[in-house]
Amino acid sequence: MLIDGVFSGGGLKDFALVGAYQELEEKGFRFHRVAGTSAGAILACFIAAGYTGKEIEEMLNDQDFQTLLDPRKTILPLPVLKWFLLYWRMGLYQGNALEKWFMEKLTSKGVYTFGDLPDGKLKLIASDLTNGKMLVLPDDLAQFGISANTFPLARALRMSCGIPFFFEPVKLKVGYGETIVVDGGVLSNFPMWLFDEPNGKRQRPVLGMKISRGHKDSPAHLINNGLNLFEALFSTMQNAHDEKYISRKHEKDIIFIPVDDTSTTQFDLSQETKAALMESGRKSTIQFLKTWSPPIDRKSYQTVHR
Repeated sequence: MLIDGVFSGGGLKDFALVGAYQELEEKGFRFHRVAGTSAGAILACFIAAGYTGKEIEEMLNDQDFQTLLDPRKTILPLPVLKWFLLYWRMGLYQGNALEKWFMEKLTSKGVYTFGDLPDGKLKLIASDLTNGKMLVLPDDLAQFGISANTFPLARALRMSCGIPFFFEPVKLKVGYGETIVVDGGVLSNFPMWLFDEPNGKRQRPVLGMKISRGHKDSPAHLINNGLNLFEALFSTMQNAHDEKYISRKHEKDIIFIPVDDTSTTQFDLSQETKAALMESGRKSTIQFLKTWSPPIDRKSYQTVHR
């Protein structure tokens, strides 16, 4: 069956979404359109580029994610350097290595820009801090006079994944100067609303995959230091908009994948942890599919055969 998919952000915890994607593939589901925020945007891009669940698993398992953390080189001592980077560069890491990795993986499938994908195939969320609004990419590039057909997909991914203060924000060059863009999770970490039509209907079933205990069972934040405070603040901002939407409708179309004891910015996951996260995604999806009954309108929905 052809469906549309929406993937939540969650940093390295999104390994769990890969397991969920693999299980859906095995059950014969195929994604016609995909959307995501932050780490969820990465999975959406790889799917849109033509990667299978197995290929994504191998790619992520082979990657040492700590090599993607690229602080600027200076002669300043480490404590001073961190404050310097946060104050003047607005992030501990440049993000260039991360964007280069995105480029390598996408171009290996022949995908360079949004123009290399079918129209409407992929949508990513980013946050425009300069103008104080959400960006839906590639749709909103036109307002800056930028052609989606020539805009690098790796750069769009970098924009969606720019965790504030962790990675330097992307400075998008526009006609009147620069626009500062950071992680889409600041405004919508789980854009389940993205494929809604103006008339309230949908072109095909929309399935969401969210790193969460479910909005009714979200755990309390443990705040003992400044880092805990920032993570709690960012998490609250991420979920405020989306939880209100989920609480009203569509919860039945969302796979909630419980993940514990893994930080969003934990870039040194062990192979055992990666495997456990993917297994959690598989198990949650198996359980979800036992009761999921997507509406079938033969005029609008299409099926695919394995």
